[in-house]
Amino acid sequence: MRASRVAWPYNGLMFVASIVLLFSLGVAIAYAVNLITFPFDYDQGEGFELVDTILFSQFQWPYQNTDSYPFYSSNYPPLFHILPAPFVWIFGPSYAYGRLLSFIATLLTAVVISYAVYRDTHQRWIALLSGLAYISSNFVYHNAPLFRQHLTMVLLETIAIVVLAQAFQKRENKLIALGLGLLIAAGYTKQLAAISAVAVLVWMFLRNPRRAVLWGAAFVAVGVAIFVVLTVATSGEWWRQTIIANVNAFNPFQMFGLALLWLRLHALLLIPAVLYTLYELYFSRLSLYAVWFGITAILGGIAAGTWGAGDSYYTSAIAAMCIVSGRVFGQVGNSPRLRQSAAKAVVVLIIPMAYLGYGVSTLKLPTEGPIFGPIASALSIEPNVMGRHFDSATYDVLGYANIGHFTTREDVRNGYRIVDLIQNADGPVISEDAAFSIVAGKDVITNPTQLRNLYLAGVWEGAELLKMIENDQFALIILRASFFPTPVLEAIQENYSPTKVITMNGFDYVFWSPANK
Repeated sequence: MRASRVAWPYNGLMFVASIVLLFSLGVAIAYAVNLITFPFDYDQGEGFELVDTILFSQFQWPYQNTDSYPFYSSNYPPLFHILPAPFVWIFGPSYAYGRLLSFIATLLTAVVISYAVYRDTHQRWIALLSGLAYISSNFVYHNAPLFRQHLTMVLLETIAIVVLAQAFQKRENKLIALGLGLLIAAGYTKQLAAISAVAVLVWMFLRNPRRAVLWGAAFVAVGVAIFVVLTVATSGEWWRQTIIANVNAFNPFQMFGLALLWLRLHALLLIPAVLYTLYELYFSRLSLYAVWFGITAILGGIAAGTWGAGDSYYTSAIAAMCIVSGRVFGQVGNSPRLRQSAAKAVVVLIIPMAYLGYGVSTLKLPTEGPIFGPIASALSIEPNVMGRHFDSATYDVLGYANIGHFTTREDVRNGYRIVDLIQNADGPVISEDAAFSIVAGKDVITNPTQLRNLYLAGVWEGAELLKMIENDQFALIILRASFFPTPVLEAIQENYSPTKVITMNGFDYVFWSPANK
């Protein structure tokens, strides 16, 4: 068989795979634009990330005493919230810049993945598809434009891994320091980066135990020093709010459900990544990418089963999977054996079909609107989310967040209806979503999930908050998911009555008013 006869179908299939994955990128961009212009909470917790940013812009710590008014504190490290803080001075409180920052971080992670694959294989097309595959993942896609810190953490981790993969072997001390510094930055973006730090330290020890111990000691010393400074500067609240409050209950059903979903959606790239990791383990030397992939997949998958966690805990492993599978395909493409037509034919089947199948398995798109409506109709795709969106993962798995769909004008109108009610309320208002209070110009009172976690950890009493509820000192209490600690929910039910329900973004916001007024 002539090489040209093999090249044509290979190039044709790669082109089709590129179109499918570029379509996923287009959907992701449209989703980001939709959310960046949405003025309210989309994912529960986004508003409190904005509150942290506002506090940093005012040179205040968000790690506060939750036993006194306004009973607010954060459980996340500071870096992500510090980055957009200057924009508060210019534009005022807004979700736009935090969501834009998160989405840019997602795109940059894809670029770094492509660079890593190209650096090791010099296969441009495979490198491009490796980066696009990251964005196409359902787990990455629906978290990408949120005002949340997770995907910024993954960007810092990925850059660190790509830098260290060569710098440590070549003894380039400045680059090693840079890579480890980026890992520390990732850790102070979100605590979960500790898993990637473990992967790096394990790999360094396997390569050169003595140098690994020296660099590891410096790494730990810097990280601990920052931790001590934050603890002292916040009078111990940093420790209580970000460490004690993050020890949550473990749900094995959530862990297994997410693991099965992860396997189902990503199998066509997971299989070559796993096989190549095993090959390196038994027949070669483990690369940093393989160690990062294995450790983040296992430990991140376990951590995904904790309360408050979810599919986003797999995103580091997905970035590693895209690099490892891309390196596999690229090295196969560079193999001298491919001069034989039979071997080339195998590549024609395996590489582009893997990316094409992966693009199809991770498909998601709106099923209505002037652009996506006709596409969904032409492909005979029916909505399986809120009657207006298709997601190949669906929302049926415990821990897979109810996000990814586009917001509507009606959602915006209903959001402002809630704002109007808060503005007209005669007194302070508690809302499980912070955006309504921010837009209304009212105090943001409490962070429900934080109070819950502190209560379960036995370090929150809440006497003052409970007294205010019992004395009907709040004009309204707005519940969406009832994430408050049990004593707070009981006090609300005993002293307040539900008076109104407004639906926004698919969620019912229930208004509770004092029962005795």
